[in-house]
Amino acid sequence: MRKLQILTIGRHPEILQTVVRLINNNPDWNCTGVITDEEAISAFIARRFDLVLLGGGIEKPSEEELCNAFKAHHPDIIILQHYGGGSGLLTAEIYEGLRGSKLG
Repeated sequence: MRKLQILTIGRHPEILQTVVRLINNNPDWNCTGVITDEEAISAFIARRFDLVLLGGGIEKPSEEELCNAFKAHHPDIIILQHYGGGSGLLTAEIYEGLRGSKLG
């Protein structure tokens, strides 16, 4: 079974590192974390991600630009917001985002 590929974008390196580690604790998931919009778009174009997780601190114009770029390359991409709250909430958000999709 192929691992779910998750791209996580966060503005705070320490928080991003923690989120990536928490996601990668699930043996069925593989997370790549990036800080900047440019890194996010480059990574997204280079690899096939199943889900994008937007962390806190991303300003509205960047969020809109990122979502438009992601949808242009992969119209069915799942894009979720995550503002913190621990590993249980993070996992629940991802599972909720997957529910109803072909991946869930």
